[in-house]
Amino acid sequence: MTDIDLSAHTRDGDGSRRLRGYLARPDGEGPWPGVVVLHEVFGVDGEMRRHADHLAELGYLALLPDLYSDGGMLRCVARTMRAVSTGHGRAFTDISAARSWLLAQPDCTGRIGVVGFCMGGGFAIAAAPEFDAAAPNYGLMPPDLAEAVRGTCPTVASYAAKDPMLKGAAPRLERALNAEGVPNDVKEYAAAGHSFMNAGPVGPRALRVVLRAMGTGPHPESAVDAWSRIEAFFGEHLARPGDTGR
Repeated sequence: MTDIDLSAHTRDGDGSRRLRGYLARPDGEGPWPGVVVLHEVFGVDGEMRRHADHLAELGYLALLPDLYSDGGMLRCVARTMRAVSTGHGRAFTDISAARSWLLAQPDCTGRIGVVGFCMGGGFAIAAAPEFDAAAPNYGLMPPDLAEAVRGTCPTVASYAAKDPMLKGAAPRLERALNAEGVPNDVKEYAAAGHSFMNAGPVGPRALRVVLRAMGTGPHPESAVDAWSRIEAFFGEHLARPGDTGR
């Protein structure tokens, strides 16, 4: 597990724009499928690294790009949230740069998935057409959902019934994917709230009381099920033809 510099893979390619990432590599010898991991609104923290580490344990070369590389969360959050709501902006070029970095690695099979959480889940929906499989978790809905999923990749998505920010998101996404004939597994967890796949609280301490009051936080039983669905779905859609397993 290591921090890496992805600046050379940005569209500029001259290092003038910084892009950092956290790489989690499986044990043993590859090649492995790759996964771009997209962080929550609070940025790259221990919880997001833990998710990347878990994907490496499942046999994926997992790369977590820091979408706040130039300026940190306070300076970049508004710009990044605007990108996920409009469908274009620097965050998308940074996601593409992470994908390009994985494709260039000799220990990557060339099959790349994307996993996102909260804000990153919204990017996982919007950027999914570039990937071979997507797993948005409590992902924000793009304004034009039908357009966002046109030509998209197989998608496994997890939402929480007790998430006040995303009421009705799961059936909306499932209907849109079905309308396009996209293979999908969309599930809403009745007992869970937003960020239920995290193991502990996230964000500034001053906000944690408010977040708990909104039902945000871990729900281990739902998280275990969500990860088992992601593992099965990615195992099916990220394997190369002829592969019998990772």
